[in-house]
Amino acid sequence: MIEKTTVTPELLKENFIKIYGPGEGIRMFASPARINIIGEHIDYNGGKVFPAAIDKYLYCAIRKRADSKIIYNDLFFPGTFEFTTDTDFKFDKANDYANFLNGILSCMKKRGLKFNTGFDCLIASNVPSAGGISSSSALECGFAWAVSETYGFNISRKDIALMGQQSEHEFMNVNCGIMDQYIIATGKKDTAEVLDCAKIEHEYVPLNLGDYRFVVMNTKKQRKLADSKYNERRAQCEEGLAILNKAGVNIPDLCSLSVAEFEKVGSAIKDDVIYRRVRHCVTEMDRVLKAVDALKADNLKELGQLLYASHKSLKEDYEVTGLELDTLVDLASKKEGCIGARMTGAGFGGCAIALVHKDHVENFIQNVGQGYKEVVGYEGAFFGCSSGDGVREIK
Repeated sequence: MIEKTTVTPELLKENFIKIYGPGEGIRMFASPARINIIGEHIDYNGGKVFPAAIDKYLYCAIRKRADSKIIYNDLFFPGTFEFTTDTDFKFDKANDYANFLNGILSCMKKRGLKFNTGFDCLIASNVPSAGGISSSSALECGFAWAVSETYGFNISRKDIALMGQQSEHEFMNVNCGIMDQYIIATGKKDTAEVLDCAKIEHEYVPLNLGDYRFVVMNTKKQRKLADSKYNERRAQCEEGLAILNKAGVNIPDLCSLSVAEFEKVGSAIKDDVIYRRVRHCVTEMDRVLKAVDALKADNLKELGQLLYASHKSLKEDYEVTGLELDTLVDLASKKEGCIGARMTGAGFGGCAIALVHKDHVENFIQNVGQGYKEVVGYEGAFFGCSSGDGVREIK
């Protein structure tokens, strides 16, 4: 049986030929997972976020067909999905992961792009699914880049990201921000990106972690973004913005407020829940700016403290953590070599990250893993990671 950890481009190509037959024209693409170092739930509130692509990849093999058929297979998900270039793509729960692919094709068709033939496609990923490091965006952007390059559409990296977001909004009914798709489409190894989600502009920042490594800690608690309270949180933020603007604050988004300004005008929000949601957005934006400065100054201790503060805000003000994520961060904070930890992604399960000295990574993973199982009753999953490149073709 093929394990996720053993997925390589060579293995994918070998299985592509087993499924679809030999022949010329097979093209291979890689799409990274991502961590968000800091800046959670503010990408849809006009904030700046600080993600990095990592060296866990989704691979996509694709080859044009002589007819109009479009056929999808995945090494780890059962079933073959078959459509044609003339299909009027609509979301259908029965289509499972194929919905993410069809959503991209739907967006391409809306842009007037035409397919002169169908294609065969095989997907395989070593990115944990529903784990909070953006497996779905890796799928969307990797597939979009593969199709664009295969058919000569020459879609820009920024537009690949925007198309992934459009597909989530219009096809998957998930009102997501732009961060995940953007970092996956534009990421570069050895850097993180300060992404301005309001202007959709980015700055690369060298990711110099010295003797430290990020460890991804997966709760193994499965959750689907569309089924979570993600959309509810977004609606609460919109309500908070409306209240502030009605009170005469006049801002385009919550992250336009500084902490000092919020302390002056926040009292206009009488509902405690809405107040705390807004406070998280304002203070998290401040933490992002401080984290960028800390990384530029090689002050990893300061970065670590900001990670802890971010998790505390996500737990108490935004309420998107839960037993599993809180347990991981609490355990991590007590282990030798760890200088910072927080949940990453949408929350409600998924993953947390920890900044750990390289000499302690092995013991950290073993001890946090053991403690986590004792508390929640089942095992998590852990891995150290490095930065990676954004979507690309593998020659």
